[in-house]
Amino acid sequence: MLEKRITLGLIPANRAFFSDKLASKMRGQAIKAIKTAGARVIVPDATMTKVGCVESLDEAEKVGKLFRQANVDGIVIGAMNFGDEQAVAHTLRRAGLDVPILVFGCQEESRLTRKLSRRDSFCGLLSIGEALRQIGMKYTVAQVPICYPSDASFKKDLAWFLGVCRVVTGVRNARYGQIGARPDAFWTCRMDEKQLQRLGVTTVTLDLSEIIARVQKMRLNAGVKRTMANIKRYINTSAVPERRLEQIAKFEHAVDRFVEEANLDGLAIQCWTSVQDNLEICTCGTMGRLGDRGIPCACEVDVLGTLTMHSLMLAAESPAALADWNNLHHKDPELVNLWHCGVFPPSFAGTQPKMGPQTILATVRDPELCMGVVEFEMKSGPVTVARVTQDADGRWKSVMAEGKVERTDAKTFGAFGWTRIKGLQRLYRDVLMRHFPHHAGLTRAHVGNILWEAWGNYLGFDVYTPDRTAPGQYDPSLPF
Repeated sequence: MLEKRITLGLIPANRAFFSDKLASKMRGQAIKAIKTAGARVIVPDATMTKVGCVESLDEAEKVGKLFRQANVDGIVIGAMNFGDEQAVAHTLRRAGLDVPILVFGCQEESRLTRKLSRRDSFCGLLSIGEALRQIGMKYTVAQVPICYPSDASFKKDLAWFLGVCRVVTGVRNARYGQIGARPDAFWTCRMDEKQLQRLGVTTVTLDLSEIIARVQKMRLNAGVKRTMANIKRYINTSAVPERRLEQIAKFEHAVDRFVEEANLDGLAIQCWTSVQDNLEICTCGTMGRLGDRGIPCACEVDVLGTLTMHSLMLAAESPAALADWNNLHHKDPELVNLWHCGVFPPSFAGTQPKMGPQTILATVRDPELCMGVVEFEMKSGPVTVARVTQDADGRWKSVMAEGKVERTDAKTFGAFGWTRIKGLQRLYRDVLMRHFPHHAGLTRAHVGNILWEAWGNYLGFDVYTPDRTAPGQYDPSLPF
């Protein structure tokens, strides 16, 4: 479920008095670039419009209908020359789709001379942008706005834009399963389900008792045995009695069934203490394994944590985890321990994953009755840390930072990674002052620029970073 092929609609904007031949040339380059980036492209051909471009209202009508029928996930507007801004605007209005839009213009063939057949897209792209603002369309500008579609810069911009499309489309159509109730002690996991629905996210609830009943009725069948064997292949389970591992495998099958029945994109699970009282296991190992399969799972019924993890996963096209902002390093002010009891996806592991009891619960109950966490230290490397939450009035806001996991001599139980974040003290003050909770999502990639655009421009979140300099400006570079 980590893979979703994005479909992009391409508007090759043409304008009378400019060269159709040059417009057609750049159209071909743009199509090739989008396909090379891994997206499916919907674009008019020469039988539908003149040279397969868009410059008239009649052509706009046809292409807008084409995009709507294909239900494209995003739209790329390329000024092949100056471009006709009205034709672009009418194409978008006819399509009637609320999707991300990338705009760019095509570079001149060579230095200007009196005889050169010019494009003038540097000027025309400004007119297209003004037309989009007048019809109320949000759009994304390529980092290198004027280029050849064959340029490396455009390839990079397309990869960025596809990430934005994945996040926006994924969140607006998401279905998150909510198994059980949040811990009463954790107000930090409260959320407004009605506002979540307005964003596009549907929550599908299931009482924890139903999962418990499914597990208790389940036999030790071939599927459960295969799951037990699969867990043992990459996780050291020597400390876990066989009957507990069987129960853990049954719990995974019960949750898998819910995911399939409800067509879920993520989960938020009541992980303590009813599960331990009734099934005598912990859910953590199952949740991490689901995360590696593209179903992000948040602890403690933190549905907005699920939203955060899902966004990170879509942006990076790799698994995400939920962590506590756990400890500041005792000597290094830019080093934070991102920790949780043992719910990280095993693919994060830099040391041998080992399944055992939940260390905190094991201080107040028999350790054998709380087996199922997977402990390890994370791999070194880049990470993006983020959180989505709501103000008291329901307004959406988010915080994010890019950093790097590094090995230190400071160790603890559970799953953890010491993470270096430039400006950590400022970020920590922002988290406190802007009222973000103690849970944060993370993924093993730098995707802050994707989240900035998807959350801030298209989903309407306020976005904060430790190095924010001006609204709408984001510099993902880090000194690593």
